Amino acid sequence: MLENKTAIITGGCHGIGLAAAEAFRREGARAVVIDTDPRADFVGDVGERETLEAFAAWFGERYGRVDFLVNNAPPLMRGINSCTYEEFERALRVGVTAPFYLTKLLLPLFADGGSVVNISSSRDRQSQPQTESYTAAKGGITALTHAMAVSLGPRIRVNSISPGWIDTEYRTYEGPDAIQQPAGRVGNPDDIAALILFLCSDKAGFITGENICADGGMTRLMIYHADNGWTLND
Repeated sequence: MLENKTAIITGGCHGIGLAAAEAFRREGARAVVIDTDPRADFVGDVGERETLEAFAAWFGERYGRVDFLVNNAPPLMRGINSCTYEEFERALRVGVTAPFYLTKLLLPLFADGGSVVNISSSRDRQSQPQTESYTAAKGGITALTHAMAVSLGPRIRVNSISPGWIDTEYRTYEGPDAIQQPAGRVGNPDDIAALILFLCSDKAGFITGENICADGGMTRLMIYHADNGWTLND
């Protein structure tokens, strides 16, 4: 399905990024990973402008064309009580500025019919206490997605995915952790990788500017005290 295509994945050495890179390779595509992990094809911090510019130049010289870009590198999670100005700014650099700037740098290399997939989070619509830096970045990338889709279409489609609870260790959960999700289980990276491949394929050729929440239905479940066995303990 993706034979002879080239995909770039940021943060592709762990979790969702790793699963996506492996999925692209199984489909016959080349997966090029940028990560701070030394196992990456290009080692660097996407939160730094110089890294993004160096990577784009390196990629252009080595490969020349990109078909798919997966902006996956995760921002820092800190709460309003402890997050410094510098930490909040860095979260936005990694989570919003890097996807914007890397896409911009790669535009001359994008093949017609290319696809950008931004990894957001279900936290773009719901929160736990003390998660402001991460949540702000994820809200930003969701909004950036539809703006870029309008600007880059019809040559390039741009969509985002908002994963819910994804266990990167592929553990199986039972009891309340599973029951609170209408799908009956916690997700794993392969669930998101499959959706990434779909959005990059011709089967998704009429989908752009969309955010797809892949969370097992968790954000759709209304919870009230004493309803369906749920209780609040202060």
